[in-house]
Amino acid sequence: MTWNGFRGAAVRLEDIDLPRLGHGIGVGEDEIHALLDVEAAGVGFDRTGRPKMLFEPHVFHRNLFSAARETAVAQGLAYPKWKPGAYPADSYPRLAQALEIDETAALKAASWGLGQILGENHAAAGFASPQAMVRAFMDDEDAHLESMVRFLVTNGLDDDLREHRWEGLARGYNGPGYATHGYHTRLAAAYAKWSHIPDTPFIPPAGEGSIVIPRTRIGRGSRGSLVVIWQEILLAAGLSFDGGADGVFGGATETATKSWQRAHGLVADGVVGPKTWGAAG
Repeated sequence: MTWNGFRGAAVRLEDIDLPRLGHGIGVGEDEIHALLDVEAAGVGFDRTGRPKMLFEPHVFHRNLFSAARETAVAQGLAYPKWKPGAYPADSYPRLAQALEIDETAALKAASWGLGQILGENHAAAGFASPQAMVRAFMDDEDAHLESMVRFLVTNGLDDDLREHRWEGLARGYNGPGYATHGYHTRLAAAYAKWSHIPDTPFIPPAGEGSIVIPRTRIGRGSRGSLVVIWQEILLAAGLSFDGGADGVFGGATETATKSWQRAHGLVADGVVGPKTWGAAG
């Protein structure tokens, strides 16, 4: 198969893609941003337009057998255990050598794109083969993000992301050595950063059905796409407040929320949790 230097259309994400795909698993833009920042510094393509990629010789080793494995070991492309500090600045020359030995095993042994999805995990990311996944990643960062969301759901990690259980998320996404690299603390720090940055307003398309009930609670001080969704619900119920659906959960939104909760027989605490979301759905 010809790979054209792993250069495709290289279309970047649009701002709306993060809240749109996050909505499908009940999270806001901030959670998605945090994971992207930690995995690939928020960018899915390198300076030459190739998907960001890290070749893992220990993964190549476990996907090879007999003579092919011996050849890869002899060329320094495969070894049985992960080694720290063994990564060159550009992994593509290694990948090119590995492709000559076994294309499928080579693509499986690399982590790709915004979410750094290991080619070995192509099925969990929604693709029939690593080749299909890499082709999609060459063309559009939207495919990177969609695959990351599928991977989270397939592996039951979407709960951890919704609940901000950073250790559980890091363990499932990055493996048992997550703490060595501080993935959990980096995720928490990235989320804290993005939680103070205004999000892209997003309302689910008409006819999509009831909202996805998030497990993330929102209340005074919250910001983002989930706040916009909640404010739209309040406005549709005839509860007006200063600022409208601006994505900022301030005092006026809190007061309107308490009125809405009282009208629906709920505890009027001004906090939108599962019971309040459920009554709205």
